[in-house]
Formats: sequence, structure tokens, C-alpha cells
Amino acid sequence: MSNNAIITFENVTKSYDDTQVLKNINFEIEKGKFYTLLGPSGCCKTTILRIIAGFTDATTGSVTLNGEDVTDLPPNKRKVNTVFQDYALFPHMNVFENIAFGLRLKKLPEDVIKQKVSEALKLVQLSGYEKREIVQMSGGQQQRVAITRALVQKPEVLLLDEPLSNLDARLRLKIREEIRRLVKEVGITTIFVTHDQEEALSISDKIILLNEGYIQQHDDPQNLYLEPSNLFVAKFIGNPIINITEVEIKDGVITHPAFNLPTSELSQDRKRQELADGHYYLGMRPEDVVPVAEGEQGLFSTTISGVELIGRERILHFPLGEQFLKSIVSVEHKIEEGDTLSFQLLKHKIFLFDKDGARVY
Repeated sequence: MSNNAIITFENVTKSYDDTQVLKNINFEIEKGKFYTLLGPSGCCKTTILRIIAGFTDATTGSVTLNGEDVTDLPPNKRKVNTVFQDYALFPHMNVFENIAFGLRLKKLPEDVIKQKVSEALKLVQLSGYEKREIVQMSGGQQQRVAITRALVQKPEVLLLDEPLSNLDARLRLKIREEIRRLVKEVGITTIFVTHDQEEALSISDKIILLNEGYIQQHDDPQNLYLEPSNLFVAKFIGNPIINITEVEIKDGVITHPAFNLPTSELSQDRKRQELADGHYYLGMRPEDVVPVAEGEQGLFSTTISGVELIGRERILHFPLGEQFLKSIVSVEHKIEEGDTLSFQLLKHKIFLFDKDGARVY
């Protein structure tokens, strides 16, 4: 365990009857950082969060909080607070009473409670809302009250279980920015659960990406995009989704029905193992499939089958062999459906995965 770790999972598993859903999980959470547990539905993100909180017991393994083994410790003995997806506010209490509830359980003096609640509301820009009824508040305001109620307890770790899923898209963007600002200002270790990769990439210091009960990659957001450890990570991270096509390597050449690419043209620094003859998956981010200037020779030519305009960029759709792939270009490119273009690949940015999905380049 490193000196800066506040939470440690060692060989943690979780089983229900004979079904193991969480499989030998190991990770450390650094103090003061914003972590996200990311992955598709059913990958056990919330199960890990509930084990940290003490709501769910690990079947095997150990959980450490600030150097103390809390594997068998009940939730009320852990300095952890959770904000749930449905906010879990008391509808019969106003804003002040909701936030003060936990402080009153600690039997703090009333003047201290008032001071703490006032300071917390100011932090989340809800000063003056003390007497507002919960049912009179918007979803975003209710979410901020729920977060304030957790923060006012001064937990060592704040757990956020998909707290934005009930909000509309524009409000989600606003609230996630506020959450990021708030936890950084307070300096509290935060663990956030979401299935939204855009949300995770924009808000996190570190991301733990899960699938089928396994950790696929634990890394900086940028590295999950630029240096995916396997095919699942490459396909899960990125919007538009990465282009994946099957290729064969034979006698030092990557072959595809539409092109040939000598492996000698690949960057030696990015090779993770020798590229033996066999079948592989070639990954190309849409921004790394680049149209070449008119008259220049590209790696392959194709006819554009569709164009999407998304603000400052255009997404080009085109067939390559039996698949349809994408390229992203700036809006200044006056490319239309039906145009025939040549494309080049940025060879130092493509990926190769073996038949099992492990990254080899």
C-alpha cells in the first residue's frame, strides 16, 4: 500500500450463491483525487461502491480505509458518505433540516449546526434556500442538497452513485462541472459511478474501467483513450466509436481487402510484442483516418456514403470492404455524399489487437 492511498482493495471478490460477479479486484485510491468507476450496466461498478460503503460484504479479500482494515466494519463506523441516484432526501423536511439531520444525530450544538449548514450551502451556491421545501426545488437543486448533506459530515471519502442519471443532458453538464469544482475546492477523495464515458473523461483524475466483474484498465483518462490496454477499452472509450476491422499479417505485411501496409512502417516504440503472422483487429480512431490532398496517393480510396455535421466537425461515413467506417474532419472541408476520396492512416496512432483482444501495437 502506497503512502498516499486512502482506500485499498486486495483480491476482493463477490459471489451470489454460486455466481461470482466480482473477480479478484485489486486497486488503490489516492487521497484527494477524483476517481470514476466506469463500465457498462452489470459490470459491478455499484457493487464495488457498496463494498466501500459497507452496504455489501465482500465474499473474499480485504478493504482498507486510511490504513485500517474495514472489511467487516459496519457502514456507520466508516468515515464514508454516499449520494444516491435518487437523492434520498426527506420530502417532509426543508433544505436546512435535510442537511442538518446527520449533524443532529451527532448531538452537535444548534449554533454549530447552523454555522456548518450555512457554510455548506454557500459552497454549493444555495444560500437563502434554507427554508425551501424539497418538492419546490428542481432536480439539479435537489442533487446539490444531497451532496451538501454528505459533505457537511466531513467524510474522508465521498461516494457518488450515478448522481446525474435523473437529469436532462444540459443540466447534467452543468451539475458535473459543479461537482468537479466543489470536491476540488473541499479537497475530498471522491469516487463517482457512471456508465457515461464522456462524463468520466471530463470529470476524473483517474478512471477504473470495468467489464464483466474484471478491471480492464485503471489509468488517467487520457491514457484510456490514447493507450487502451485491450480491444474492449478501445471500443468503449471514444465518441464516435473507434473503427475496428479485421486484418491479416503475413510476411511482414498487414493485409486488408482494401489496402496493404508493411509492418516496417509502424512505429517500433509502440510495439508491445512481435507481430507474428496471423489474424488481428486493426483499430483506427476516426480523427486518425485522414483525407489526403487532391492528386496525392493515399492508403485506400472510397466513396463517401454519408456526412454528419456536428458543430465544428464533419463525420464522414464510407465503406471499406464489407464494413462502414468513419473519419472526422473540420467543418472547413467541403466534402459531400458521393465524393470519392483517398485516405491515409496516421500509422503512429493506429492499434493492433490479437484474436483474444489483447493489444499488441
